[in-house]
Amino acid sequence: MNAIQTHIPGFPRIGAARELKFALERHWRGEADENELEAVGRELRARHWAQQRAAGLDFVTVGDFAYYDHVANHIQLFGCEPARFGFRSRDSALARYFTMARGGRTDAACGHGPGCGHAGHALEMTKWFDTNYHYLVPEFSEQTAFALAGERLLGEVAEAQALGHPVKAVLLGPLSFLYLGKERAAAEGFSRLDLLERLLPVYGALLSRLKEQGVAWVQIDEPILGLDLPPAWRNAFEQAYWQLNQAGAQLLLATYFAPLEENLSLACRLPVAGLHVDGVRAAHELINVADWLPAHKVLSVGIVDGRNIWRSDLDAALARLAPLLAKRDGKLWLSTSCSLLHVPFSLDAETKLDPELKSWLAFAAEKLGELAVLKAAVALGDGGQHAAAAGAEASAAALAEARARIAARRASARVHNAAVAARLDAVAADPQADRRAAPFAQRQQVQRERLRLPAFPTTTIGSFPQTPAIRGARAAFKRGELAADAYQAAMRAEIAYAIERQEILGLDVLVHGEAERNDMVEYFGEQLDGFAFTRNGWVQSYGSRCVKPPVIYGDVARPAAMTVAWTVHAQSLTKKPVKGMLTGPVTILQWSFVRDDQPRERTALQIALAIRDEVADLERAGIAVIQIDEPAVREGLPLRRSQWNAYLDWATKAFRLSASVARDATQIHTHMCYAEFNDILPQIAAMDADVITIETSRSDMELLAGFGQFRYPNEIGPGVYDIHSPRVPSAAEMTALLRKASAVIPPSNLWVNPDCGLKTRGWDETNLALANMVSAARQLRAETKAAAA
Repeated sequence: MNAIQTHIPGFPRIGAARELKFALERHWRGEADENELEAVGRELRARHWAQQRAAGLDFVTVGDFAYYDHVANHIQLFGCEPARFGFRSRDSALARYFTMARGGRTDAACGHGPGCGHAGHALEMTKWFDTNYHYLVPEFSEQTAFALAGERLLGEVAEAQALGHPVKAVLLGPLSFLYLGKERAAAEGFSRLDLLERLLPVYGALLSRLKEQGVAWVQIDEPILGLDLPPAWRNAFEQAYWQLNQAGAQLLLATYFAPLEENLSLACRLPVAGLHVDGVRAAHELINVADWLPAHKVLSVGIVDGRNIWRSDLDAALARLAPLLAKRDGKLWLSTSCSLLHVPFSLDAETKLDPELKSWLAFAAEKLGELAVLKAAVALGDGGQHAAAAGAEASAAALAEARARIAARRASARVHNAAVAARLDAVAADPQADRRAAPFAQRQQVQRERLRLPAFPTTTIGSFPQTPAIRGARAAFKRGELAADAYQAAMRAEIAYAIERQEILGLDVLVHGEAERNDMVEYFGEQLDGFAFTRNGWVQSYGSRCVKPPVIYGDVARPAAMTVAWTVHAQSLTKKPVKGMLTGPVTILQWSFVRDDQPRERTALQIALAIRDEVADLERAGIAVIQIDEPAVREGLPLRRSQWNAYLDWATKAFRLSASVARDATQIHTHMCYAEFNDILPQIAAMDADVITIETSRSDMELLAGFGQFRYPNEIGPGVYDIHSPRVPSAAEMTALLRKASAVIPPSNLWVNPDCGLKTRGWDETNLALANMVSAARQLRAETKAAAA
């Protein structure tokens, strides 16, 4: 075996042209059966493995493919589907899988008979560490049992082997699997860590099966080693891995996203055959890892960034690798820092992207090429006599090209804007720039006098269904097949329809529905300086949901108003208040591929100033309620608590800077979803939004308890139904959730709303769900009035 080996922790599974997305949605619509869906999966896996081998990787990674989510795969792999779903023996594995992911139905449509209550709520969904990928949260209780159901994984291994590929299987490690789950309906004092003893034998059985099947290496991911772990969890690693090691498989323990810090020596001494570390986010630890890791173990260095899309500085990477090679006697595995799930597939489709900017980028396919160049350069630099002259020449040429592209980007005049820099300097010198004029209590009184809303006011989060007609009109406009005036007329008609539906339903604060928006970040980035957009740079967010993150390559500024005309049009159609809908600076930052040549804080503040200008224009146009969505504030937290305060200081400042231009009578909303907020409640309060709406329905209002205990001072709208599921909850269910909310939050401060935007839903279910939601709010108003009488 060569001293230098290359591999990747994982590869994008959605496909170069989002083939998996479209196959999933056909299946969910009933247009394709399971066999047809499985055929698409097989084709994608074969294609991706072939691409890895063609790029010169020494192994293909098997087990990173998922039809919805890799964590959900493990729920089935280890036979621990929650009992509450009531699955029957004749339910297929895929049907059960999608029910866990998307929820079940409570009527005859589920096939079990009317009112069966089958399945109900989908598994809770939250962010995968500090990425914008969402995973499904496993549920555990003291009754949870585990049983190996490895047919799918072992079948995929057999597929790769039949195609002649050397296989490295990948699993989420047992401790991370348990840690990333949650206790549900568990007895007091129960911890999911208590289940480790039951789980390890099942892992061991799977490892034995993989070894018997001829798998050379098993990558076992324990990303929680990059967190501040409680002592009990840290202490569990050595015994757990001693037991797993008995299966005899060669284990490559993998960590990513964060430095190991106090877990470094632990990771190095665990009884595994190799260790993969993030050489991008934890570059400063590489020498210590090389010193601590025993010489007989493989060291895998994630030297190419798996989280961002900029070309690697290959000279810097080789300089970082040089001392490691010296310490490891020239033996090293090279890899990406983490799975390439988090970057787009390939630049090949970017035929319309500005050539200069394109030359600065590397997507997943190009990152495979960077690994090949690094492998060749290391081999040559190490005196590899086996390398042919042509190979040496190609390696030198590739390094020279990379060097030239990096230099060109650094010198480009399009990256910097002196006016933006001067404005930021002025903000830094003004301590009141990010503060509202009056405290919340005073603002609340003025806003209530202006808005005259009922108790338990109802609203939605912003978007309404993006129908085929809307998407078709937008696509035709972008292709130049629909004139601008015709497109605008079509969108105004859609806005009018959304306003009419909300009036009929009886909502109190309306939205224009965002028909003109393709994506809540992309829409704004397209109108801001310093942003660029790809044609096919899709990244999976969850299930079939893909996003196309903007590329922030330079200083950010707002040349003109972005939302005012659409919002004013909507407000002209109703006497009820219509919210101006904006995306906040931290979310725009977090959901973009961000320039890496200046601190993220500086880029966030630039975006905040652009949003601030939009808030001022909306207010001048008479808009009384403005929502600045910040669902990514929690997601952006550094994984280490020691770095939280620094991040939260500038993140909350960025939000306040965007909102503080508003007068007291203008009500500022924000929205956050699918994350645990309880550990940053003081900072959320410090954002000083007049109203915050949050996702709580999948957790049965559990998230709201923390807001109550903290005595969150401002108004709050806990989501009363899950918009990511096709299931329509009854008014009684929503009423019950609102009663729970009223028990911990003063009713006078409660709003009623869905969990998130309704973009992905259809109008039929949206109308039913919102009608039930309005009914629930009216029921609570009646109960509150009766109690006060």
